[in-house]
Amino acid sequence: MNNNPDKLVVGISSRALFDLEASHRVFVEQGEEAYCRYQIEHENDILEPGVAFGLARKLLALNTAERERVEIILLSHNTADTGLRVFNSIDHHGLQITRAAFAGGQSPWPYAAPFDITLFLSTNPDDVREAIRAGCAAATIQPGLSLGGDSDELLIAFDGDAVLFSDAAERVFKEQGLEAFAASEVSSANEPLPGGPFKPFLEALNRLQAEFDAEAQCPIRTALVTARSAPAHERVIRTLRAWNIRIDEALFLGGKDKTEFLRAFKTDIFFDDQPDHVSRAADVVTAGHVPHGVANE
Repeated sequence: MNNNPDKLVVGISSRALFDLEASHRVFVEQGEEAYCRYQIEHENDILEPGVAFGLARKLLALNTAERERVEIILLSHNTADTGLRVFNSIDHHGLQITRAAFAGGQSPWPYAAPFDITLFLSTNPDDVREAIRAGCAAATIQPGLSLGGDSDELLIAFDGDAVLFSDAAERVFKEQGLEAFAASEVSSANEPLPGGPFKPFLEALNRLQAEFDAEAQCPIRTALVTARSAPAHERVIRTLRAWNIRIDEALFLGGKDKTEFLRAFKTDIFFDDQPDHVSRAADVVTAGHVPHGVANE
């Protein structure tokens, strides 16, 4: 069990942390044996940062000598033998990652619970769906090179319905249309929305934010980036109040494309349940698809 319940534990797959596309092509085109041989032959070749590398670096920067606020666990389909290259790269890049599960071709997801993982990021959609079904905040991110961030702050953006909140309201929109959705949200404005899969992760970020002195600039900043607009905004605001959860910025876009707003926020990672929103955002920021709710049925 986690001896420090306030520590945020994040599981990241090796292909999300590093650019493993060249070796993945070997696996797809030549098979597992050739892949293992390739990784062993190149185990001293340092891997380039992957799409989640910048996020991992900023998360680990929240730690001090006195307080370990964040731990990152590597969860990998690799064997320990082929995973040696990954650990060599972790050491080269100076990432304080010491724990890992190398599952030897199987899903590493079953080890997330013993590690007390709150957030799981992977390029494998099957692993992510397992995590979501188990009640863990999880997202699929597209593999590739790190997009990097030009801010020292950790900037995390969330969609609302089916991510921070349940998909109950979105289901009304999908099944009955915008007018019925707006009417339902107005009539339910004082009724807090049920929590979605990312509520526990936002709560964990809030606990970390609370550790920083009010006079010091908090290195974590969060944003709600939602297609909602007035009058459907009120229920969201009242829900966050009822949860006693702080969100630093709230963007009610009324259906406008989210991409440029995410760029303006200098987002390190954005979570959304809609695949088309994620694919557009992924051109400019690290974006994770949350396979939850009516949009993914």
